[in-house]
Amino acid sequence: MKKFSSLLLVSLLSGAMTLGGYKLLVENNDSKKSIITDAAASSYTRPVGLTAENLDFTEAADKAVHYVVHVKNVSYRTVTNPIMEFIYGYRGGQQQEQVGTGSGVIISEDGYIVTNNHVVKDAQDLEVTLNNKKVYKAKLVGTDSKMDIALLKIDSDEKLPYTTFANSDNVKVGEWVLAVGNPYNLNSTVTAGIVSAKARNLGENSIQSFIQTDAAVNPGNSGGALVNTNGELIGINTMISSMTGSYVGYSFAVPSNVTKKIVEDIMEFGNVQRGILGIEGGELNAAASKELGVNDTNGFYVNRVSKGSGAEKSGLKKGDIIVKVDEAAIASYADIQNVLNTKRPNDQVKVTFKRDGKLMTVPVSLSKNDTFSTEIKGLKLENIDATDKRSFGLNYGVKISEINNGRLKPYADDLEGGIILSIGNVKATNVETVSRALENLGEDQSVQVDMITKNGQRLRLII
Repeated sequence: MKKFSSLLLVSLLSGAMTLGGYKLLVENNDSKKSIITDAAASSYTRPVGLTAENLDFTEAADKAVHYVVHVKNVSYRTVTNPIMEFIYGYRGGQQQEQVGTGSGVIISEDGYIVTNNHVVKDAQDLEVTLNNKKVYKAKLVGTDSKMDIALLKIDSDEKLPYTTFANSDNVKVGEWVLAVGNPYNLNSTVTAGIVSAKARNLGENSIQSFIQTDAAVNPGNSGGALVNTNGELIGINTMISSMTGSYVGYSFAVPSNVTKKIVEDIMEFGNVQRGILGIEGGELNAAASKELGVNDTNGFYVNRVSKGSGAEKSGLKKGDIIVKVDEAAIASYADIQNVLNTKRPNDQVKVTFKRDGKLMTVPVSLSKNDTFSTEIKGLKLENIDATDKRSFGLNYGVKISEINNGRLKPYADDLEGGIILSIGNVKATNVETVSRALENLGEDQSVQVDMITKNGQRLRLII
């Protein structure tokens, strides 16, 4: 009997231990498995950066509408009646008023305003209306047609609300932004979108480097503000991409860092000071890399270095692949311009490039744009300066400083000092434009050149 009782006790203890072990190991593991599964599931379904707080634009909009203004451009033209002149000998005409409108951004409490150059172009009278409906006469301080920026000034007895400039280099693709302006004369209009791209170049020969956004921008928004969610200025809305003239998807803004530098130049020097590396070339991609025989498909390939430029003095040469300027990664010429547009002549930048598979970094002092020259097809070319523009009555062109082309040498006295206006169908806005147009031609190909001689005579050459 005693033996049976001992056996029963052992059996009960064994059963209890087995049951306890099952509870401890199996069910606990199932519980852990359930917790891990739930956590994993929640990480996939959790919204990223889209909380209600992040989508509240009211504070930013309230700031921006007070420093964004309505700009009215008034010009006059004389309208004549040829029939009246022929029948009655009537001479003269009737003055007809033309009105254009846009937006502007107050950048100082004493009344300096940034807008687009095309908003104020050819204006004879400028009028600015604030958000509080007060109207002021404005004067034009200066313009930069290449970047489409203009600076205005109004005189007010009171301190005005103004924007602070954000660092546009810190803007990220996907970031929420607001476009504030006066489309179709609808004052204080705010639209929202995201940054779609940075360093967007809309023309092959453009020096511009835009912020692209899908915030709705329409006629009248030009010159208005592109702001971040803190209400700080990150760009000046400039144009839209549209087949109809109205918003259909994307708009473009001049970055705030570029705008700020242009304004400072106009106020300090009276014009814009631009620095250049002194290189020519093109961005790499699969097709270009194959044609050039290089392995890299990203970066800017240097095809020519200008004599006497900062790039030449720093040792850059044909075949180098620029991958970084200062801290900015370089994938295209627009990326380089995005950095250089905030620099002045004699400023120094760090250029990182690949040569023979090795990375190298050198400091490069920027040259003045007006002194940039190159020689191609026996023509030594340089950008025209302010004196040339006044003398010829031009706002663009490329000067022929020397002729070494054997076929054109006999005409050197007539051609040297002349201004090239176009190469083929390409407007000669600067040396880089002309060089690129000529570079695309084969050795045996000819091209038509329209120019004006130093004596003011219009010529058409075939070179």
